[in-house]
Amino acid sequence: MHEVEELERKSATAARLFDIRRIIGGLFVIYGVIVTIAGFTVSDADLDKAEGVNINLWTGLQRLGRGLEFAWLDFSPRTAITG
Repeated sequence: MHEVEELERKSATAARLFDIRRIIGGLFVIYGVIVTIAGFTVSDADLDKAEGVNINLWTGLQRLGRGLEFAWLDFSPRTAITG
């Protein structure tokens, strides 16, 4: 019985490690950091092309927010939505 519980625990740990929310959230955070940095280093010519809107900055911040949202969902105390 102890061996079965140990295997279930290891299986749950492996499933949590490769949870799709972690992978997608991590990619959003990495992409958000890169695009936000690009937004801080924008040139005046690029701002003129975008009619004064710093698209890289706003998109990067949005991606960072989305990645943090995925992380919050992954670490939140609720386990799953059932219905």
